[in-house]
Amino acid sequence: MGAQLGGSPAWAGAASATYQAGGALVAFLWGLLMDRAGRRFTLMLGVFVGALGAATASSAIARHALWPFLLGVSMMGMANSALQLGRFVAAEVSPADERGRAISTVVLGGTVGAVFGPFLVGPAGAVARRFGLDELSGPAAASSILFLAVVLLLWLRLWPEPRELASHMAAARAADPAAGSQARRPLAEILRQPEARLAVVALVCGQAVMVMLMVITSVHMKDHHHPLPSIALVISSHVFGMYAFSVLSGRLADGWGRRPVIVTGACALALACLWAPLSPQVLPLAGALFLLGLGWNFCYVAGSALLQDQLRPSERATTQGFSDLLIGLAAAGGAIASGLIFAAIGYAVMGYVTAGASLLPLVLALGTRKTVGPRSGGLTKLEAET
Repeated sequence: MGAQLGGSPAWAGAASATYQAGGALVAFLWGLLMDRAGRRFTLMLGVFVGALGAATASSAIARHALWPFLLGVSMMGMANSALQLGRFVAAEVSPADERGRAISTVVLGGTVGAVFGPFLVGPAGAVARRFGLDELSGPAAASSILFLAVVLLLWLRLWPEPRELASHMAAARAADPAAGSQARRPLAEILRQPEARLAVVALVCGQAVMVMLMVITSVHMKDHHHPLPSIALVISSHVFGMYAFSVLSGRLADGWGRRPVIVTGACALALACLWAPLSPQVLPLAGALFLLGLGWNFCYVAGSALLQDQLRPSERATTQGFSDLLIGLAAAGGAIASGLIFAAIGYAVMGYVTAGASLLPLVLALGTRKTVGPRSGGLTKLEAET
């Protein structure tokens, strides 16, 4: 839609960039709000913003209006940034040696919608055509309905309030003689920790690389005259790699360690970026995009668990919101760069650029000697039982 409404392939990354930027701009604010109003209220508010945004985008597509479309997409990004913090909500009420699995369970929850969502584009588009509208306004309208369903689900089922549950766990830990200081540290001090830096770099680079290559692959395939079902197949393969193996990545992060999983994910990202430009055919592209999604998943789950390991209860929401702010900014910049690089130089150079960016968490992980895994200062058995 970005390329169509903007009238040029250079606009291909505009929608994704706006989506990522919208999420980045409010990620830190969502974190602050979670500390003040609670996890449940913040998640519900964020998803409701997404429902309004999807409705706005649907209306803009029907009217062939670029800027209202981008506004709606940005609001959908805001909803996504709120929901992304849900993985940390699950982690904060889990023992330290189960945080990877808790995060991966939340990530796995997106599998069904993410993999099968593209196949709803056709039926939703057919409904839109029946009313004389642009076919792509239908999926956006369907997204608005689904967002509202999530608001209802959170209202009915997210009990007890996770912040209160985490507070009880923190109180139990404070009563443990082996527990360390729980005083809140400045953000700069937290990010000076090698493990915290590694976690943030893995999250930021993994997201940026994934977005850059994924966004432009559909345009690349269209230039090679692939039909829409083939493009949908490749994107579904990518999203399947992003989510379907979350249980595996969570167990590996808990059992094998956070750093080895990050290293594995970075290697997978680099290999995918080098593989994708080798052939424009459907199966090679599907394989490369699947590997791209899998590498992102490893970096995302292990990086999120590693960051959670380094934080005290009073630091969690704001620090995690700040990390998601960086993730969103990197992804937005990557999406814009992908369209510009593709239009100016081509898909192959895009692969080389993203492969180089994939090496950053790998170098950082190999450059720190300290073994990274669940911290001994995580939740105690008493906390977990509480």
